[in-house]
Amino acid sequence: MNPFEKIFNFQIISRLEEAGSLALTSQERSWLKTMLGHPAAAEAFSTETLRKLNSLLEPEASIEVGEIIIEKARSKERQVYHPLLRPLRRIIMQNQGIQLTYAIKHGGERIDPSGFPHKLEYNMYKREWYLQWYSTRQRSLMSTKLRNIVSANPAPIPAHRIEGLKARISRLLDGLRESACIQVIPVYNAELSRILSTFSCFDKSVAFDEATGIYRITVHYMRDDSEFLLSRIRFLGLRVKITEGEQLKQRMLKSAEMAVGRYGEE
Repeated sequence: MNPFEKIFNFQIISRLEEAGSLALTSQERSWLKTMLGHPAAAEAFSTETLRKLNSLLEPEASIEVGEIIIEKARSKERQVYHPLLRPLRRIIMQNQGIQLTYAIKHGGERIDPSGFPHKLEYNMYKREWYLQWYSTRQRSLMSTKLRNIVSANPAPIPAHRIEGLKARISRLLDGLRESACIQVIPVYNAELSRILSTFSCFDKSVAFDEATGIYRITVHYMRDDSEFLLSRIRFLGLRVKITEGEQLKQRMLKSAEMAVGRYGEE
């Protein structure tokens, strides 16, 4: 590609970004058409939006993955989409308060008349949607499964309190953030791309020591995600080891001792 073509392409992309538009490749359009065939699509989009998307994608060929892919020993998918996602997202975007009624662990329901929603998140380890919100009554950060929420209604909240609540949530989240350093065993350096893809859902940075030929991956995660991170590390086996992060190291040591105690020779 010559310099003039590069400049032209850059200008086109810049114009699209300024207009809030997104250019899709034919492969992406085909994949979207295939995904719209999933039963959860009817819940994820309004009837009018789904009809419009299907009409726009009608000329595209769908990717018939069912004919070429066979899934075996798949775990049951609890939630692909939840009906509360759209109303909750709307409440969050409008900086509104929230009144929640949710089921509690030992039975019964609890009503929290005053809360402030922060974000929606999907837990890859538990395969469930969660609402992260701040309870102004209990003055604590809460994480509630969407399947446990009975009702969620917008509640008025004074505009002057919103920034203060956001700042408090940010401080609480900072206290829950952890980091760990994971070293790639040099003999497996050729598999670096596979190793990095294993940690793709985490915020991470990579450093390389030329003198020793060692890659070190610093992973940042929330404390509640530690078990999922450990499952990713165990999946990589001998390829990596934890060098920083005492809690993770102790959990790995404990699980190794339990395995040796069960399967080791007497």
